[in-house]
Amino acid sequence: LFFFFQCDNAKGLKAFYDAIKYGPNHLMVFGGVCATVTSIIAESLKGWNLVQLSFAATTPEFFFKKNFFYFFRTVPSDNAVNPAILKLLKHYHWKRVGTLTQDVQRFSEVRNDLTGVLYGEDIEISDTESFSNDPCTSVKKLKGNDVRIILGQFDEEMAVKVFCCAYDEEMYGSKYQWIIPGWYENLWWESWINSSQCLSKNLLAAMEGYIGVDFEPLSSNTNKTISGRTPQQYEKEYNAKRGDGQSSKFHGYAYDGIWVIARTLQRAMNYLNSTKKHQKIEDFNYTNHKLGKIFLDAMNETRFFGVTGEVVFRNGERMGTIKFTQFQEQKEVKVGEYNAVHDQLVIINNSIRFQGLEPPKDKTIIQEELRKISLPLYSILSALTILGMIMASAFLFFNIKNRNQKLIKMSSPYMNNLIILGGMLSYASIFLFGLDGSFVSEKTFETLCTVRTWILTVGYTTAFGAMFAKTWRVHAIFKNVKMKKKIIKDQKLLGIVGGMLLIDLCILICWQVVDPLRRTVEKYNMEPDPAGRDISIRPILEHCENTHMTIWLGIVYAYKGLLMLFGCFLAWETRNVSIPALNDSKYIGMSVYNVGIMCIIGAAVSFLTRDQPNVQFCIVALVIIFCSTITLCLVFVPKV
Repeated sequence: LFFFFQCDNAKGLKAFYDAIKYGPNHLMVFGGVCATVTSIIAESLKGWNLVQLSFAATTPEFFFKKNFFYFFRTVPSDNAVNPAILKLLKHYHWKRVGTLTQDVQRFSEVRNDLTGVLYGEDIEISDTESFSNDPCTSVKKLKGNDVRIILGQFDEEMAVKVFCCAYDEEMYGSKYQWIIPGWYENLWWESWINSSQCLSKNLLAAMEGYIGVDFEPLSSNTNKTISGRTPQQYEKEYNAKRGDGQSSKFHGYAYDGIWVIARTLQRAMNYLNSTKKHQKIEDFNYTNHKLGKIFLDAMNETRFFGVTGEVVFRNGERMGTIKFTQFQEQKEVKVGEYNAVHDQLVIINNSIRFQGLEPPKDKTIIQEELRKISLPLYSILSALTILGMIMASAFLFFNIKNRNQKLIKMSSPYMNNLIILGGMLSYASIFLFGLDGSFVSEKTFETLCTVRTWILTVGYTTAFGAMFAKTWRVHAIFKNVKMKKKIIKDQKLLGIVGGMLLIDLCILICWQVVDPLRRTVEKYNMEPDPAGRDISIRPILEHCENTHMTIWLGIVYAYKGLLMLFGCFLAWETRNVSIPALNDSKYIGMSVYNVGIMCIIGAAVSFLTRDQPNVQFCIVALVIIFCSTITLCLVFVPKV
């Protein structure tokens, strides 16, 4: 064997070529620690018909078998962590991630491989960020894109900077999960903390809970290996023999590498013996491609249980065990492992500690919540409305019962009935204004948008139209300059009210046909969950709107305003008529004044509180109740 551990390119290449030229025929090359010199030699192996086995070269570039056909390694490559990360993401149902990569070839290659591993697995890489020296801009972009699960590839020095930026951007704690390389040295952050602008306590706070991913140096299995020792017995013997010497995490892979070579040679010898061609492995030379192919196939088929776990190759790549560690209270704790041979993830019971009550969500969960009218408030205002309707019913009963009494008869009982009917329609609209998405379906709500508008509009016109028609009759009789006998029957007054209602119906029908009211939803800024869950609440509010809402409301308000001005004019003109049973001008004036003021105030406040449905409904309902009640009381209480 040619043992190769040189990292200097010139010296390494010279040692290799000297061994080929001056030394005996070597069967295989064992070693290759540093990527640069290892890759140069590995690419030339085909020309020398030599198989190389490395126990420490982890860089992903050796994965491309077209260039490194004769290269094997007992240590998993850096890319080997990606299937393990995929398994972890699936375990916690994380389907949306972001990557943060240092601009170094080693890390970029791992990131590119990860993209391929996640492709087609229903996991979205929502943002891919990279940096050279200052990661803060990239960290800020990840936060801006609502990335919660961050897959990082960077060295220890950059890791300190990354977590300092994460602290500044508040990208740590219960809402975030960092997954980074797990091969950093013990207490790695202490070597680089002084080079950052971050306080130690802030750095540790941001680091708390990160998950590191790296290959497992030694198997945790207690079974005996090919050597007859368990991994634990091997480690004890290794530590005893090295004494105070520095330990390498690759020692188990070097040990298993020797066994791979032994089993490869044994398999090759067995094959040669079975062919009866009297060939031996000693017959190997650099041009004997048949024997070289036998070595290559024998190593590819090697499989046994070693101190680093099950040793299996797939296209020269070791199918090893990947460990997961988590940073907990300033130390790394092993929390699970992934077996690449069996594609199996094992999480050690209750070892992973998430900062919240549950694993972080992979994105901000937005829960839309309808801002609805409070049921107690609806019940209270409905009760007041029912009392108002009972009062109106009492006035109706009184008016019908006493319709032949002179006092009532002179005040036009039919018009009085219309005033009461208008008031009751206005009262009824309150029930409809209080029904929202918490009580009815979307389709029903849209229907109610139209129905309640019609009821309130018709109710208003019926009540005030009847009042103004009565006042017009008084005005027509007593302002008769020629003093001729003038009889104006109730049928004519009914015609006047009917004409007013006809104008209402024309406006409402055109509104409904041309630009009908629709249910619209207004979304507000997100709010934190009051219960403390890792979700954001987006309040939504239902409205009844259409394309040209302002124009249609302007038409309705203008018509109603003109109607009220006409009523005020008639009331003023008949103020001196001294027949109480006939003239309601004083009460009509008071009613118009109160209704006008309340409508102006109510409309303004209602518009300003459109984002507060309870306040808006309360104001609208109270305005309708007040206006209807004050109007009915001013007209009928004096008669009672």
